[in-house]
Amino acid sequence: MSLTETIRFALRGVAANKLRSALTMLGILIGVAAVILLVAVGNGSAQAITNRIEALGTNTLTITGANRTAGSGGLTVEVADALADPVLAPDVRSVSPLASVSTTLTYEGTDHEVGQFVGTRPSWFAAANSPLTDGAAFTADDEAQARRVLVVGRTVADELFPGTDPVGKQVRAGGALFTVVGVLAAKGSTGFQDANDIAVAPLSAVREVLTGYGALSSILVEAAAPDRVDAAQAQVSAILARRLPATGSGSAAYRIQNAAQLLQTQTETADTFTVLLGAVAAISLLVGGIGITNIMLVTVTERTREIGIRKALGARRRAVLTQFLIEATLLSLLGGALGVVTAVVGSQFTIVGIRPVIVPSSVVLALGVSVVIGLFFGGLPAARAARLRPIDALRYE
Repeated sequence: MSLTETIRFALRGVAANKLRSALTMLGILIGVAAVILLVAVGNGSAQAITNRIEALGTNTLTITGANRTAGSGGLTVEVADALADPVLAPDVRSVSPLASVSTTLTYEGTDHEVGQFVGTRPSWFAAANSPLTDGAAFTADDEAQARRVLVVGRTVADELFPGTDPVGKQVRAGGALFTVVGVLAAKGSTGFQDANDIAVAPLSAVREVLTGYGALSSILVEAAAPDRVDAAQAQVSAILARRLPATGSGSAAYRIQNAAQLLQTQTETADTFTVLLGAVAAISLLVGGIGITNIMLVTVTERTREIGIRKALGARRRAVLTQFLIEATLLSLLGGALGVVTAVVGSQFTIVGIRPVIVPSSVVLALGVSVVIGLFFGGLPAARAARLRPIDALRYE
């Protein structure tokens, strides 16, 4: 019997029980789609985190205080100014103190809760890689004079000023009026926090109206170049060690986050997370393979007389083995192909706040595994069919 005839017999066998074949393919479909989609979710999450860190800039240091109480080791404007010393910290390009709070912005009766209302200095826009698309950033003179001017993120602009230009409009925050002077360029967000839901104002104005004159939330330090980050960190640490001595328990009064190191750590964590997601999803592929074994064993039992007749007419053992292997592989391959289509469609939607990013290698791997599953799990039923003696098969009722 030729290979073409063997494939034709296999296709006829698959089509003979359409519902059974469809349910078997459904198991593989779910497994393949789950593997591809979960890996895509993990990859999408990793990419969102990477974009967020890279948007901040990999040549920055973020300093947070272990104790934010004023006068008790907290970060202050004086500490921030000390970090900008060109003699003690020659590898520091700029220092931006930050006072951050959440508040409600109101414009003509419309309220919007802003998660990040940030008070800082003009150097923050370059250090945080936050360019503007409309208007202009506030100036050093605005900060010195505590002018109540405001730069808003894209989300804030869309929520408070839909269809209109926000520049020049006045919003109320903390009982005071702020004039919008600019709009930040849109940034990519993770599924858990909107990077565009932000408002930035002069530090002096924010402290005067909203946060008071206590400790700062953090200090953003920009290194002179990406390859000078470690040197800048060492210089900043030396200054902070003198300005903020360790507490009585010996713990440091501050923490320094290196954006480049944070990016590497987050990438490694995200890769591990993606592998775990793929491993969990692969269990459903295994279940689908067991389903193929079960269905093919039933098929062999039902077609025992057919196998006996074919063997009596001269069909070789290899032909019978090949036919049932092809049937199992077809079920698995068709289910895998439908699973890929399902995953591609599913990746167009946001899942748990994350836009999946399909990895081509996961598609190839899932399809390859589905074929291997068809061959492996179809091997036992196929071997059982091939071993049947014609006389025993013909006696089977």
